Amino acid sequence: MSEIGETLRQARMRARIDVSEIEAKTKIRAKYLRALENEEWGLLPGPTFVKSFLRTYAQALGLDGKALVEEYRLSHETPSETMLEPIVSSPQRVGRRVPGAGRSPGGPSRAYMALVGVVMLVIVLLIVGLLSGGGGSSKPPSAKTSSSASSAASARRRARSRHQTARATATGAQPAFVALSLQPSARVYVCLIGDNGRRLIPGVELQPGASTPTYHARRFAITLGNNSVTMFVDGRARTVPASSQAIGYSITKAFGRRPLHAGQLPTCT
Repeated sequence: MSEIGETLRQARMRARIDVSEIEAKTKIRAKYLRALENEEWGLLPGPTFVKSFLRTYAQALGLDGKALVEEYRLSHETPSETMLEPIVSSPQRVGRRVPGAGRSPGGPSRAYMALVGVVMLVIVLLIVGLLSGGGGSSKPPSAKTSSSASSAASARRRARSRHQTARATATGAQPAFVALSLQPSARVYVCLIGDNGRRLIPGVELQPGASTPTYHARRFAITLGNNSVTMFVDGRARTVPASSQAIGYSITKAFGRRPLHAGQLPTCT
């Protein structure tokens, strides 16, 4: 199972919440909630509903809905699906016709059409002025006409700037930092890796009663020799289940603490 469905399922199980309770709270049918947990995207009405349901489900579990939607968009959506998807205001309106859904999502906006109309009017006025001059004489355009053309050009520049800023914000957003500290209750081996492969705790044994500084990174990868340690993730104490083998986690702001398989454990050697 991939990360999105596993994150939803683990959060619900940790909170001891049944699917029927989530259904009553979010008004999303239980079969769609199970499809999200199993990542059976084909059972859902479409990419737009998937993102809307995913955001609502995550928020109901106290997760970062925007991060999960972005994960789905990057992993499962194609550009053609993004351009063709309809506008959906909320998951409660599944099956109802969304006003304006028949419009082409890539069509020009009213503001753009109004701007084009202003530019065309200016051009017509200039042509009429040139033709009415007669005798081969030409008069410079009036101050009012020049002002209208300048205003139209300024409006186009402002609209283009807003579009570029919004696009850069949507595509260049960086993951948030997560805070982590450790407090061992007995001797425990720790290998802690931060951003860019930086070794924050380079494979050493921590002694009982000691505590580490609070580290900050967008993603941590950690290997523990045993479970004799309490982890503080964003100030929240998290215990480590007992295991006969080395224990590993991936820790991020969006997904919290996720177990790593044996082949994924970081090493500091």
